[in-house]
Amino acid sequence: MYKKILVPLDGSEMAEAVLPHAEALAKLENAELVILRVPIIPAGEYISLDPLVTATIRNDIREEATKYVNETVNKLAKDHVKATGLTREGPVPDTILEAAEQTHADLIAMSTHGRTGIKRWLMGSVADKIVHHAHIPVMLIHPN
Repeated sequence: MYKKILVPLDGSEMAEAVLPHAEALAKLENAELVILRVPIIPAGEYISLDPLVTATIRNDIREEATKYVNETVNKLAKDHVKATGLTREGPVPDTILEAAEQTHADLIAMSTHGRTGIKRWLMGSVADKIVHHAHIPVMLIHPN
């Protein structure tokens, strides 16, 4: 049923709560996991007035995202799960949806941070946006 499962992660333990579920489903379906990291790259004026410092910080963020994805893919490979990794930049919900389309994913599997009330209103919900705009099934895992 599922051949490719997109798993967006932000590096937090809450986000990684989806991994055991995605891994089990991938093994059951003989599917590939596509691990996606969309790092938040701050605009230059929020980092430094020095363009060299700004470029260095942005590159560090990109390198850390790539390292995180590679480490996650390697851990999955040790568990005999076929996985590939992607890092993309842009608005998180839009970038996740674009990656799902570009990779021909059959399912998006992700954790929800479970924000409610004012926090959700102020910060928005990536999961909510994905559920309402994805053209494929979305599996949400609450980390608790």
